[in-house]
Amino acid sequence: MSQFFQIHPETPQPRLIKQAVEIIRDGGVIVYPTDCAYALGCHIGDKSALERIKRIRQLDDKHNFTLVCRDLSELSTYAKVDNTCFRLIKQHTPGAYTFILKGTPEVPRRLMHPKRRTIGIRVPDNAIALALMEELGEPIMSTSLILPGETEPLTDPYDIRDSLQIQVDLVIDGGYCGMEATTVINMVEDVPVVTREGAGDVSPFQV
Repeated sequence: MSQFFQIHPETPQPRLIKQAVEIIRDGGVIVYPTDCAYALGCHIGDKSALERIKRIRQLDDKHNFTLVCRDLSELSTYAKVDNTCFRLIKQHTPGAYTFILKGTPEVPRRLMHPKRRTIGIRVPDNAIALALMEELGEPIMSTSLILPGETEPLTDPYDIRDSLQIQVDLVIDGGYCGMEATTVINMVEDVPVVTREGAGDVSPFQV
């Protein structure tokens, strides 16, 4: 049975943030709010937690997982990015975008696309998510909370708890945080390519 924390969306309670991070460090799978929708998250190095998320979402090995970061200071650790690419990402961070980039050796191979060796990177504009990563001290391995057969993420934390209370360790109720997934921008090649239109404005990335 999962735990259920009600955390203030603007001033997250430090005690609850610490408890949530302890669950992540202990190999737990959590549901937490972002600036677009609720997401599933776990520790970046935890293989069994990753497999649990794959089962919940019914994902195959070709899925691009996302490292949700507190800021761009961690970008060069996990992704290969040139100056032009960095400036473009910085202009739209934090925000409702996921950027697909070439991963570095710091990224566990099981998190990357098996052929392209790419990884999603994003910095959300959400106080709870940022507080979790500040306390954790590293990115959270994440994917949008879109259940099999659905096209939109789940939005109500009480519905999420009812649906996933046996499959996850913690559901964070951070209030309404939107119901649209991020806009995904592939930055691997010289010209950015919009691969999914979501909550972020695509016009800055269209040639």
